[in-house]
Amino acid sequence: MRISGITVTPVAFPDLPLLNSVGVHEPWALRTIVEVRTDEGISGLGETYGDIGHLNRVRTAAPELIGLDAHDLNGMRARVARALGGEAGSDRHGLTGRLTVESTVDRVFSAFEVAAWDIRGKALGRPVADLLGGAVRDAVPYSAYLFYKWDRHPGGEPDEWGEALDPGGVVEQARAMIDRHGFGSIKLKGGVFPPEREVEAVRALREAFPDHPLRLDPNAAWTPETSLRVAAELEGVLEYLEDPAPEIEGMARVAAEAPMPLATNMCVIAFEHIPPAVAAGAVQVILSDHHYWGGLARSRELAAICRTFGIGLSMHSNSHLGISLAAMTHLAAATPDLDYACDTHYPWNRADDVITRPFTFVDGAIPVPDRPGLGVELDRDALARLAENYRGCGIVQRDDTGYMRTVDPTYERKRPRW
Repeated sequence: MRISGITVTPVAFPDLPLLNSVGVHEPWALRTIVEVRTDEGISGLGETYGDIGHLNRVRTAAPELIGLDAHDLNGMRARVARALGGEAGSDRHGLTGRLTVESTVDRVFSAFEVAAWDIRGKALGRPVADLLGGAVRDAVPYSAYLFYKWDRHPGGEPDEWGEALDPGGVVEQARAMIDRHGFGSIKLKGGVFPPEREVEAVRALREAFPDHPLRLDPNAAWTPETSLRVAAELEGVLEYLEDPAPEIEGMARVAAEAPMPLATNMCVIAFEHIPPAVAAGAVQVILSDHHYWGGLARSRELAAICRTFGIGLSMHSNSHLGISLAAMTHLAAATPDLDYACDTHYPWNRADDVITRPFTFVDGAIPVPDRPGLGVELDRDALARLAENYRGCGIVQRDDTGYMRTVDPTYERKRPRW
């Protein structure tokens, strides 16, 4: 079953003004849809980032995979590495950590790898979760992913979620999201306001939702000293504290004294980061993400490493569409060691998708698709519409800081900020 063709399509879909430690989401989120075709007429889907540097690397690698056996994942990764020629990408928007040559290869390879799993599942008539070892859960729980946000983009109309700039607004956002989707845990994206204000918001969430596990993620906006102060104030309140301080060294200083586990998707984002992080005791939970850990098989390798060292495992999310959510759900379903509900941005952008049947949360979880492969089909009319969005939106590189400066010219990207 040889790869006979690959189509790479950049897309854009509307995004909301969600605030974070480096600025605010722009009106359009970017993704790349990959469709891999085989000489037996079976096609597979993958989804990845849409920033222009990454998109160009995906386009560079795609022709090198033509003629390869769709089952040869090792050969596929080797060809991607050869095509990229030792290039290392960069975290230009400032939220995903320091890329290496290896992690750059993994980020490009992952979209093709997921498509190959989709092909293999369709060829065998089995869901991807079965191919990954079998589903250990029928549905995968996700968390309510809260953001401080404006009620609209500058010059636009108010969105359905409204403003959330204080504890009351955050609680109302949580209530709306839980009422709609039934989530059983809550994560707040922090690093936006002084830590004292975000502690107030977490305490307000605890009062409103006494039985929901809570997480706070300031995206390395705090010094280790500030991180320890916040950790002490939120002892017994947080399930885990995610990336409070920058880099492995900063996280290790916090982890040595913090009363709750520390999680990361910023200081450990490649296999080569694991040994120094383990040696320093820097993290107790790794947020896996198949988009940058090299796909589904390598994410299961990560799970085994976490199990070996007694590190908890959850799943990170970026703005994504249904192909990614399908892959995330199959992977999580087949990963026994997943200790926490997964992150997902899907509720923020579900109105625009490239699959024929967008996912629906049931009691805060996604039922594992039982159709062959990923269990999703490409909506070609929707793909064409989102591709036209990409051509017309004027954005090719995510820039939360630049967009914030159009509103506040004095805004400065700074890490740590407090």
